[in-house]
Amino acid sequence: MMDFGKDAGAGRTLPAAFVEEMKELFKTLPGVSVSELPAFLESLAAERSYGLRRNPLKYTKEEFEEKMPYALEKISWAGEGYFYRKEEQPGRSPYHEAGAFYIQEPSAMIAVELLGAGQGEYIADLCAAPGGKSTQIAGRMQGEGILVCNEYVPARAEILAQNMERMGILNCVILKESVDHMAERFPLFFDRVLVDAPCSGSGMFRKEEEALLQWSPENVRMCAERQMEILEHAARMVRPGGVLVYSTCSFSEAEDEGVIERFLQEHKEFALDEASLTEELLAAGICPGRLPGTVRMWPHKLRGEGHFAARLVKAGEGVLGRDEKQQAGCAKSITSKVKNAQKENQNYFQDFCQQYLTESCFEKLEAEGNFVWKKEFLFFMPALLPDLGSLRIQRSGLYLGEAKKGRFEPSHTWAMTLKKEDVRQWVEVKNPAAYLRGETADNEAGLKGWVLMLLQGKPLGWGKAGGSMVKNHYPKGLRMNLKDCGCGRAL
Repeated sequence: MMDFGKDAGAGRTLPAAFVEEMKELFKTLPGVSVSELPAFLESLAAERSYGLRRNPLKYTKEEFEEKMPYALEKISWAGEGYFYRKEEQPGRSPYHEAGAFYIQEPSAMIAVELLGAGQGEYIADLCAAPGGKSTQIAGRMQGEGILVCNEYVPARAEILAQNMERMGILNCVILKESVDHMAERFPLFFDRVLVDAPCSGSGMFRKEEEALLQWSPENVRMCAERQMEILEHAARMVRPGGVLVYSTCSFSEAEDEGVIERFLQEHKEFALDEASLTEELLAAGICPGRLPGTVRMWPHKLRGEGHFAARLVKAGEGVLGRDEKQQAGCAKSITSKVKNAQKENQNYFQDFCQQYLTESCFEKLEAEGNFVWKKEFLFFMPALLPDLGSLRIQRSGLYLGEAKKGRFEPSHTWAMTLKKEDVRQWVEVKNPAAYLRGETADNEAGLKGWVLMLLQGKPLGWGKAGGSMVKNHYPKGLRMNLKDCGCGRAL
């Protein structure tokens, strides 16, 4: 066993069984050799790298690199990824709360790169919390198509929903279901499915102490069986010609190539995409796995934690699982609800839209989905939303706001999806940290009523102007004291 360095936690040691397993792997796996084993083991006690991922729904690459007040360095294997310095703490900045970026471990970004998400597609992320990969997929989709995110544990599903909302994602559904129930509802339905499987977590030893404390050969075997079960159900949901990506943050072959090998033996309709490991990825330090078409990330070869991923393609063509009921089930059920909506509440909402939204914004919403009243609460449902049946739902649409006391009050969730050009009134916040603490702002322009509060033209939330000030409507449950990460310098 090897003592960990101070950064990994004084006195911690690697499990002897893990070290022996790695010795055997380094003898046989491509891209590594036995001579590298000491460097690998030492890397597990070294300082880790820190990454964030630009939100393309908010910033272009050029705008992001110009506006962010951090010493960012591009991550070569991730299109929107950047390394940042630990001491800068961007996660404690107003930019983070505005959804400018998502803090994500650098190696974890590889799975969505292999998935290849595109606009207008039907995509599922089956093990989605806390939302790193889901938000990455959504950024690639650019608001077109439907993203179904699933997290079985309700508390984690809530965290997932919060992250999707902060990033301003409109076209997602969040479920808290078992994958077998999902497979029953969506056979042959999705263009792409991601399984970032629960695993033993050895790839995160230096990042998460809990992973080290809980690791054991027995846990590895248990995880491998659970991973196989999830993949079995996931395979049923992939349409002919579709893509299935499997990933773990484990070094153990039983959870990586072992699972893929077993899966392929039972599913002849799938094949590994041997072209997934490109020259660019190899140049970045990413290694091939034992099976052609699988990739491994080793912390002594690149600036990231341990990761494994495999891209599989299903034989055939077409969208055999999408019948009219599945694709338009939501639209059909919504129509009757809209007809029966409370007329008074609907009038309040229309008055709000006419007064505070641009015509193009409202027309875009009408064209892309449906408005659904649930008592006094209003939701926007994307037109492509499939029929969810009896599945357990965390979020099936975008919460727009509430009708109360003779008016419509818009939600923070809705604000985060808007752009400056969508509204008639806005205020560029001079002190974003103060706004996020709940403080009022000066009403220098003499505005009246609802205004969108902006940071560099990106939404932070709502305010309500009157007299000399703008009242703060940032949700009380989200208010916090943030460090001043140089926001003023970039304004």
